Amino acid sequence: RNPATAAVQVRLRPNGMMPLAHLTVALALAAREGGPSKGPTFAEQMSSLLAGSDVTPSQWTDYYKSMQPQVLKFSSSDDETMPEIIRNPSPARIVELALAHESDSSTLTDTGALCCRSGSKTGRSPKDKRIVEEPGAKDDVWWGPVNIPLSHQSFMINRERAVDYLRTRPRLFVVDAYAGHDPARRVKIRVVCSRAYHALFMRNMLVPAPPEDLPGFVPDFVIFNAGRFPANRYVEGMTSACSVDLSLDRGEMVILGTQYAGEMKKGVLTLMMHLMTKRGDLCLHSSANEDPATGETTLFFGLSGTGKTTLSADPRRLLIGDDEHVWTPEGIFNIEGGCYAKCAGLSRDKEPEIFGAVRYGSVVENVKVDPDTRHVDYEDTSITENTRCAYPLEYIPNAKIPAIGGHPTNVILLTCDATGVLPLVSRLTREQVIYHFVSGFTCKMVGTEDGVTEPVATFSACYGEPFLVWHPLVYAQMLADKLEQHGCRAWLLNTGWLGATGGRGPPATA
Repeated sequence: RNPATAAVQVRLRPNGMMPLAHLTVALALAAREGGPSKGPTFAEQMSSLLAGSDVTPSQWTDYYKSMQPQVLKFSSSDDETMPEIIRNPSPARIVELALAHESDSSTLTDTGALCCRSGSKTGRSPKDKRIVEEPGAKDDVWWGPVNIPLSHQSFMINRERAVDYLRTRPRLFVVDAYAGHDPARRVKIRVVCSRAYHALFMRNMLVPAPPEDLPGFVPDFVIFNAGRFPANRYVEGMTSACSVDLSLDRGEMVILGTQYAGEMKKGVLTLMMHLMTKRGDLCLHSSANEDPATGETTLFFGLSGTGKTTLSADPRRLLIGDDEHVWTPEGIFNIEGGCYAKCAGLSRDKEPEIFGAVRYGSVVENVKVDPDTRHVDYEDTSITENTRCAYPLEYIPNAKIPAIGGHPTNVILLTCDATGVLPLVSRLTREQVIYHFVSGFTCKMVGTEDGVTEPVATFSACYGEPFLVWHPLVYAQMLADKLEQHGCRAWLLNTGWLGATGGRGPPATA
């Protein structure tokens, strides 16, 4: 007999029936004792768990669908185990708690940045991302390998699993902030997590809420980050111990089995890809800067690793943002309050603005640090090629805050062509812009996703396929209308390797 089932039988009533309230305990035990992924299916496991009880499968389903577990509410009997709730802590307090309680994975660098390890996952896990198939968003989503559907029932089980785990932690961090610098369009985000590293990361990446906004802050979207606890592979729809689930109807995101902080950032982008488009605004995976003399704005489209952050941080121009923007009838605005830059090979000579941003209040991920001097060796990528730094936008001397700009006069499509085929720079017609935007040819660079160890040619629609919610043609048509309406010049810039194949030639520099 399955050990989980045997344990459940102990909890049966005298008449041999199992109370409904004990199902959660049974599920948790089943998750611990589940064994390899080739064991019984979730449906078989649930039938076994319910055998001999007074709970029918339909009652169990209704029970979970109606449950609304409260993360921060505990009964009086639970007071002695209630976590310390740390709401909107300052960077100083977060760093103190990280060093005190996460010393196995967090330390300070010689510049004062918090250096953290993200565990076994050092990049995103796109194959483990799920979007809940719900009535409110079902007809909006571009279903397929990018947006894999998940049932409401499975989402609620994962949500309950994350909540139960968070309730066992000695302390929880709550970060309330905004997605978007435009006050008329910003979205209220709440992050609930147990790692100080994740709290500081999202405090940097979101737009800070003024102190006067916090007392009455009611979130539009909540992230439950239980990344240190694995998903149950027997839950229907799970393919590994990692799961990143978004419910657009509920306005919630659940993270299990990955501590990589970038999952939270990209989850917010996915939310904005849906919500802004639904409102008639164009959400883009892009960076942006502005000419301080003329006010002309430039947008850079591209996947992670193609040069968006580096090019947008031009010291001669004002930085609006390095990764996520929305184009509205009034102009553009940055979704984020910070930047998330790659650190491999970082130096003061090559990228002085980014190098200078790695200081107190910033987070550096998965870099090698000298145990004595605490100096970061940016050339050492033995942990991962995807070493990163998350820092507030204001750490860039020429940042424009609030990060809002006018309509772009130049649109630059960045492709990291590691095959050496495309020219360095090309001027594009309107039709060519749409072609390149929809096809999105580039190369996945080492470390940007879990398991990518060498450049891989790929086609990523809209230069951000992993984050799209609607069909690519929806975004492409909106971009075409914007280009025509505002007369933007368009360019294709190859930031990959020239005159060589397989990524062995010299990288293009700008």
